[in-house]
Amino acid sequence: MSAPSAAPSSGITVVPFEPADQAAARDLILAGLGEHWGTVDHSLNPDLDDIAASYADGTFLVAWEGQRLVGTGALVPRSNGAAEVVRMSVAADRRREGIGTLILRRLCEETRRLGFQRVILETTASWQEVVAFYQRFGFRITHYEDSPFGPEAHLELDLQGMV
Repeated sequence: MSAPSAAPSSGITVVPFEPADQAAARDLILAGLGEHWGTVDHSLNPDLDDIAASYADGTFLVAWEGQRLVGTGALVPRSNGAAEVVRMSVAADRRREGIGTLILRRLCEETRRLGFQRVILETTASWQEVVAFYQRFGFRITHYEDSPFGPEAHLELDLQGMV
């Protein structure tokens, strides 16, 4: 993997997940889910019980500000010729500061390095600010799909031709 990305003015460093990051990463992601849904069903998030094992075939990144974990994001290779972004989360008090963009940029770099040319993801369609974040990055909505939690927006980014 390339050297850690950092935002010079913010002191944010994006690095690969280490087992010592387990509790902080899990807590950050679950806090974001709780904020969005009002509650967290831990049984729906078994991948967070052992992040290193769950994402052993992928890439899981963490963003640090000093000793505080402030963001996460993961990339999972899929059999359809794409890599999927999952578990994007930024601490509530640090959103809209470019942390998510730093993580997503690193995940896209990793996608290219692995030889994939497309990045896919899905998110809750009603979470409009999140959909808008991905669209500003260059993702386009490919379709919507019903889920037990409401409509999901499916997005894709074609890395061909991007610099």
